[in-house]
Amino acid sequence: MARVILHSDANSFYASCELVYRPALRGLPMAVCGSTEERHGIVLTATREAKARGVRTAMVNWEARRTCPELIIVPPDYPLYIYFSKRLREMYDSYTDRVEPFGLDECWLDISGPTTTMNDGVRLAAELRRRAKEELGITLSVGVSWNKPYAKLGSDMKKPDATVLLSRDNYRQAVFPCPAEDMIGVGYRTGAKLRSRAIHTLGDLAACPPEYMQKWLGKIGVILQRYAAGDDTSPVMPSGMETVVKSVGNSITAPKDMLTLEDVHCVMFIVAESVAARLREMGMRGRCISLGVRSADMHCFSAQNTVDFNTAQAEDIVSTATEIFTKKGYANILPLRSLGVSVTSLESDKRPVQMDLLGSALRREKSNAASRAVDDIRRRFGARAIERGIALLDADYNAINPKEDHVIHPLGFLRS
Repeated sequence: MARVILHSDANSFYASCELVYRPALRGLPMAVCGSTEERHGIVLTATREAKARGVRTAMVNWEARRTCPELIIVPPDYPLYIYFSKRLREMYDSYTDRVEPFGLDECWLDISGPTTTMNDGVRLAAELRRRAKEELGITLSVGVSWNKPYAKLGSDMKKPDATVLLSRDNYRQAVFPCPAEDMIGVGYRTGAKLRSRAIHTLGDLAACPPEYMQKWLGKIGVILQRYAAGDDTSPVMPSGMETVVKSVGNSITAPKDMLTLEDVHCVMFIVAESVAARLREMGMRGRCISLGVRSADMHCFSAQNTVDFNTAQAEDIVSTATEIFTKKGYANILPLRSLGVSVTSLESDKRPVQMDLLGSALRREKSNAASRAVDDIRRRFGARAIERGIALLDADYNAINPKEDHVIHPLGFLRS
């Protein structure tokens, strides 16, 4: 059975949501920024009018204003964006149960069936675009193909409010001339590596022997080669289907840049608390802790460390993440735009714990019991019923609730 997969991407999502509730701003250059501070805020998304005047995502506010003096800046309203994201998801679910989110504004849909054709996918794409405009007031770009990477590539090719079909008849002409960086999974550093070996286009990448990519870049190299060649067969996960949990993590883009070590420590605790609470909810604990950061100029760095005990405690996660941050010299890349932590090498918290002469394991068990009591209070009375003192040092950071607003993001796509 031939697969028919769509990738739907809401155009300038944050800005589009704002325009629904701020119709007076339609037709004007407007940007949603992570902070309204002149010096340190970053453009999260911008309207077409702002983009036409040179405003780009990740620009700092002062640069965006210099580029477009008439630019209107509004702060982000994450509850609003989550509401629109859920409405889009409900719309997708009305057509198929095989819907896989990719952040707040993107989803894959698998409509494959014995008699389904690519033309059916194109017709559905048109219907989704029509409904999004009529029911939500936003536009979509939709890619249609037989695999997930090509479907996403198609949705990126033409914006806004467009459908792009990448079929077995046209993909060589449409895909292979594209820059290698256009493919999902090829970031700044991977793109530089590919260019160092004269791999500039997706056609170049598709032509690489898998054995060569395996030897050079390992498993990721083989995956990227398959993506470029159109050979990916990864499924669109049906709604509600859970995979075996191998890691628990969370990352946030802070409402304003993290400028100091104190800012980093505050955000690190907020994120670690959400991860620890989710671990306890799932009855899991782990010993491998990863830290990922993204600088204000959009460069990403990550590292991990393994401790000699399993944990589901925010203090342990922060302690290890801080060691990584210090050892790797990430203070040298401040300011930071986003930060994430994850815990892997998981096991059930029902497994027996080996006691030690120093009493460390017993102290961790007592700490875990106290954390569960805090979890219970927060479930009953809300996330703000008990807060850490460090979170109260900055009102903007304290407004973050990554656990409550958790959405699966594309961080783990290449690991599937």
